[in-house]
Amino acid sequence: MNMEKARKRTDHSLKDLVYVSMFTALIAVCSQIYVPTPVPFTLQTLAVFIAGGLLGWKRGVLCVAVYILLGMAGVPVFAEFSGGLRVLFGMTGGYIIGFLFTALIVGLMCDKLGRKLWVLVVSMILGLAVCYLFGTVWFMVVYTQKVEPIGFVSALGTCVVPYLLFDAAKIGAAAVLVNRLDKIVKL
Repeated sequence: MNMEKARKRTDHSLKDLVYVSMFTALIAVCSQIYVPTPVPFTLQTLAVFIAGGLLGWKRGVLCVAVYILLGMAGVPVFAEFSGGLRVLFGMTGGYIIGFLFTALIVGLMCDKLGRKLWVLVVSMILGLAVCYLFGTVWFMVVYTQKVEPIGFVSALGTCVVPYLLFDAAKIGAAAVLVNRLDKIVKL
């Protein structure tokens, strides 16, 4: 009986490892699909939404953490094939760290309330809002140190407002995709 439990636990751990690896790779690939601007316009958040929505909070946060750790180690997984601590401590680093909160919020809400379309949309909006807040404050600190002082409203105008429509489209696409995939594939 104990051997059977051990085998099932190993199978489950291997499955988790594969899913986390796949979604970490998805985030890395989506980070390369970008429009260069002060805060790169990427598909990273789309991948983070999907990871949190499909994998739940534990595996979703884990795949974002692995993505960040790979980037910290210098693997070019961040936008524009960049990596290293300089990116995390740069102006966009707060948004990258904010992905952890996005995956956490989306995953927790999906784990607790299911993957109904309204749950997905609300969780992704909340997750993105926290990511925006964290990233914008981080941007303000770095920008103030490197360039000149910048206020919160000005930082929002630079870092958030130009991306709202694109991020709304990503939320819509991710919510529909997760909702449909959840009915087909159980991860």
